[in-house]
Amino acid sequence: MNAWLQIFALDFLVAGAALVVLGLDAVGSVSGRVLGWLTAGLLGATLAASFVLELSGTAPHGVYVSGAWVLFFKRLFLIAGILAVLGSIDWLAERTPRRQAEYYALMLFSLSGMMLLPGARDWVLLLVAFELMGVPLYVLAAYAKTDGPAGEPKLGPEAGLKLFVTGSASSAFTLFGLALVIGTTGETRLSALPEGGPSPLAAVGMLLVLGGMSFKLGAVPFHMWVPDTYQGAPTPFVAFLSVAPKAGGLAALSVVLLSGWAPQATIWAPAVVALSAASMVVGNVFAVPQTDVRRLLGFSGIAQIGYVLIALGAGTTEGLAMALFFIATYVFTNVGAFLVVHAAAQRSGGHELSNLAGLSRRSPWLGAALLVFLLSLAGIPFVVGFWAKLFVFLAAWRAGLTGLVVAGVVLAVLGLFYYLSVARSTFMADGTQAEPVRASPALSAAIAVCLVAVLGLGLWPAPLVEVASRAATAFMQGQ
Repeated sequence: MNAWLQIFALDFLVAGAALVVLGLDAVGSVSGRVLGWLTAGLLGATLAASFVLELSGTAPHGVYVSGAWVLFFKRLFLIAGILAVLGSIDWLAERTPRRQAEYYALMLFSLSGMMLLPGARDWVLLLVAFELMGVPLYVLAAYAKTDGPAGEPKLGPEAGLKLFVTGSASSAFTLFGLALVIGTTGETRLSALPEGGPSPLAAVGMLLVLGGMSFKLGAVPFHMWVPDTYQGAPTPFVAFLSVAPKAGGLAALSVVLLSGWAPQATIWAPAVVALSAASMVVGNVFAVPQTDVRRLLGFSGIAQIGYVLIALGAGTTEGLAMALFFIATYVFTNVGAFLVVHAAAQRSGGHELSNLAGLSRRSPWLGAALLVFLLSLAGIPFVVGFWAKLFVFLAAWRAGLTGLVVAGVVLAVLGLFYYLSVARSTFMADGTQAEPVRASPALSAAIAVCLVAVLGLGLWPAPLVEVASRAATAFMQGQ
């Protein structure tokens, strides 16, 4: 294999896994839950291969650069994919037994797009990877198109449509911005800048690109799709949607801002700070009155992205490292929370706060797991979410973003209110059902992995901090 082709080995393996899944389904040799376990196994083997293969290098013409930065994100995407597949196995077998292969293949194709984003150094490759990541998500969001009470509107098609419309708007924003940026530079390299500094048109183009990518992150004011899509899409898929595409968006935004446009920070840094502040305010304030747990976690996710953007706005190696640490911990915390809510909803018939009432008595371990995930999202010592918020605030403070840090701390206290409202329903409210809640082996395995990661990294965050710091340092050094 050519040296430069080897750096795409993990991407080829994920795309190949999608073709294997579709091929096995076409010949009918594998069916039922076995297909899900096979998909998780293929992703696990790819993750293991990432520790063996030599994946560093540069593609011809410098359009793709692979190193510690890229490897960090690829492993994170693979972990998110494994957890999402495990969480989906039983739901798919029960609800869409004849359409399981398509679900897994679409998720794998989306993953292959995500895995290209961190290393892209050319606008054409970056946009193609962005669309490869996004288009399968539109279909997956509407996968539960017939779910819902009889006689009431189905939320699945609405979820898919809203994600598609906002995703299309995201692409339009980005392409219009690039038309201005590339038109003034004459090149598609990310690092190409106009001679003598950006013109007013190029500056507008930069802001349009920033806005387009913010759609994928769900940052305010580009967040409109988040709560409705989370409410209508299948909950196991939402667990994936709430973390992996956001990590992909963070990777792409970091490449554009801190690599390509680092000399022009005076243009984009104030916009990132404004996006961060608005996301924290809107996410935390609008989460308070929510009664559907999926919508509550949707607004929570908007707020969490605000915290990530604090670190990105710092524009320093430390800030970027802490953004990586934050998004990695968020994968385990948010996926775990959504999967527990999914397990409870399957037995309780809904995702309202009232449906979680008495969960701690019906399933003590699920109730305890949900409490740990909520405390991590709230940033309570000593689960990993506490360290994530603390490190982000420290990095931003050292970069001089004092006002943003103060606002983040105040709004984190507000967030504690609605997270504990979910915990209160789980532990203190009297539910109308007494039937035990039993999660399937696959779903239990995914929740258990998330729980161990949140608790383990909460007690000993140093290894992940070190890996994130190495990745950020390598990126800032152009590797």
